[in-house]
Amino acid sequence: MQPGAPAGGPERTFIETARRAQIAAAAIDTIAEVGYAGASFARIAERVGISRGLISYHFAGKDDLIKQVVHEAAEQTIAYIRPLVLAESTGPAMLRAYIQSNLAFMRDHRNNVIAMIEIARSAEGRRIFYGDTAVVNAVGALESPLSGFQAAGQFRPDFDPHVMAIAIRAAIEAASPLLALDPEFDIDSYSREIVTIFDLATGAKDTP
Repeated sequence: MQPGAPAGGPERTFIETARRAQIAAAAIDTIAEVGYAGASFARIAERVGISRGLISYHFAGKDDLIKQVVHEAAEQTIAYIRPLVLAESTGPAMLRAYIQSNLAFMRDHRNNVIAMIEIARSAEGRRIFYGDTAVVNAVGALESPLSGFQAAGQFRPDFDPHVMAIAIRAAIEAASPLLALDPEFDIDSYSREIVTIFDLATGAKDTP
């Protein structure tokens, strides 16, 4: 909490959390529109319809706001993907759901994609972007289930789960600049092809 910010009860905390989320969402749209360098507190405040001072009340500076933007964008992605993956009962089906849901989220949240690219391109933003544990842990979080389902005989036994996880993440992330540059990019077709590629690469063996 900022120095001088009121320490209220649960209702006040909820209000502050909601306002921070609103400002972070406006920052994403502003960065997507005018770039990282152009996304000043004044521009973001204008988009939300609040004073610049209110942003400074909730965030110590631009770095603090961008940390929140990157973290919330990662959390939104995880919240979207996790239930779709966990709804599946086999390793191959979970991997398909993982790839499809990642790309579907990107399709439906194009401004998030553009904003993350803009943040990662700037020196200050890159430090924040790659310092977020949700971003850094993406490969590790995928490697673990790949290894588990491989041991269970649902994937071919002779691939390196770490390398496969890197390849899958790279294929997903490669769609970001394509989508950012071309709003007509057929990401659904791309998703189908990537699913097929990694079905073959992992030697997927569905079980009843």
